Amino acid sequence: MKLPFWFRQEIANQDFFKQKKLFEELNLNTVCQKAHCPNINSCFSQKTATFMILGDICLRNCKFCAVSKDRNKILKVNPQEIDNIVETIKILYLDYVVITSVTRDDLIDGGASQFKNLIKRIHAYSLDIEIEILIPDFDGNYNALKIVVEEKPDVIGHNLETIPRLYSEIRPQADYNRSLRILKNIKDIDSQIVTKSGLMLGLGETDTEVLKTLEDLIKVGCDILTLGQYLAPSEEHCKVKTFVTPEEFKIYKNRALDMGFKEVMSGPLVRSSYQAKNIFKHLKGEELCTI
Repeated sequence: MKLPFWFRQEIANQDFFKQKKLFEELNLNTVCQKAHCPNINSCFSQKTATFMILGDICLRNCKFCAVSKDRNKILKVNPQEIDNIVETIKILYLDYVVITSVTRDDLIDGGASQFKNLIKRIHAYSLDIEIEILIPDFDGNYNALKIVVEEKPDVIGHNLETIPRLYSEIRPQADYNRSLRILKNIKDIDSQIVTKSGLMLGLGETDTEVLKTLEDLIKVGCDILTLGQYLAPSEEHCKVKTFVTPEEFKIYKNRALDMGFKEVMSGPLVRSSYQAKNIFKHLKGEELCTI
């Protein structure tokens, strides 16, 4: 399906290639690269990125995601991963860090301890750095979730990704209600932490289904919402059923704000971590959010 005219992306510049080279030299993964994010040129050029920890092989078989699922590769965690991320933070003078991971169901705590240790190291380097993490569901392990929450990142995101009817097709190893419980449990453990979730649109969902899903997120206290257009990474992934127009995204944003979300990012190229610093600062009343 041909992309509509509004999908315009920035051309890579010198700053993009410098940042890409840095990640390669330090053997770091970013979801920007591994998930084929359409905003990668823009974000890398602005010295922002979303670090992806615990390797680059995901053990879930989601039908929308470009992250590798090569079961023949040996699963491991780079022992220098945390050191290298902290070094990158220093080199890039980052004051807002976004971290996600592949899903590692093979690990007892799903990788929660790696999140914990990384957050602890960043805080040890500077308490002025704000941290946003985007976590998997840890297979519903409450204790694993508690490990992460108790390190007090500023924002914890967990994406629903789509409406419940499409889970069996799009996210066959995930569970809609389990994901809602993740967001609820974060608030139960620490009500001060900002929670965040996101949906992809264009997979065949109806307006009614989207709005019902947003209501479910409000019920579990979700603070920030992101809505973006699904783009198929390859012919083997789920097909795009519809392209949602920029005007429709604006309508969804207004409806979501009316429901009670504190901040909403809604647009064709919006992704979970897109403009993450900007939207968090706006939530705190420090900066204006223009999207």
